[in-house]
Amino acid sequence: MQSDSPHRVGGTTIVFGDDVNTDVVIPGRYLVSIDPAELAEHAFEPLGPEVQRRLRASRVVVAGRNFGCGSAREQAASCLIGAGVKAVVAVSFSRVFFRNAINTGLVAVECPGAVQALGAAAGEGEPAGEMWVDYDAGTVETAGGTFTFAPYPQGLRDILEDGGLIPHLMRSFQQADAAEEGTAR
Repeated sequence: MQSDSPHRVGGTTIVFGDDVNTDVVIPGRYLVSIDPAELAEHAFEPLGPEVQRRLRASRVVVAGRNFGCGSAREQAASCLIGAGVKAVVAVSFSRVFFRNAINTGLVAVECPGAVQALGAAAGEGEPAGEMWVDYDAGTVETAGGTFTFAPYPQGLRDILEDGGLIPHLMRSFQQADAAEEGTAR
C-alpha cells in the first residue's frame, strides 16, 4: 500500500478511543511555543513515554468519536505534524480541531468504517498496521478493506497541497501580484 499520488498519505498507525481532548494531545503548559518539532516532544505526554514513542513511529492517528475536543488550540494539530503524523482518521472530530488540522496542512478525515476495521486490532495508544488516505479520491485503505468518505472540496485540497492555510494564502497573493504585474505592462 505505498503512496503513488500527491493526495495519498499514510503508513503505520496508532489507535486512540473516543473524546481525545486537546489537553491530552498537547498539554496547555507547552502552548508558549508554536514550533511543531518542539511541540511534538510533548504530544500525548499525559499518556506516558511509550505512547509518545509509538506516536513518533506512526504516520496516521486513528481515533473514535470527537477527536480534538476541548480547547481551540491550533498546536493540537501542529504538534502531530511535528511528530511526523500525516493524517488523522476518526469516527468524528471536534469541528475546531478539523479546521485547525486543514489550516496547518494535516489531513483529517471522518471514516467510521475504516476506524472500526483497524481499531478493533489494537488497544488505546497501540499500533495497528497501516492505513492510507487518498483525500482526492475519498478513500481510506487498511488491511480490512477500502472505505470511502466524501472527498475534500477543491478549496480544502488546495490548502493541503500548499502545506496549510498560511502557505496557501502566500501563494495566492504571489499569483495575484504576478498577474497584476503582467497586466500593468
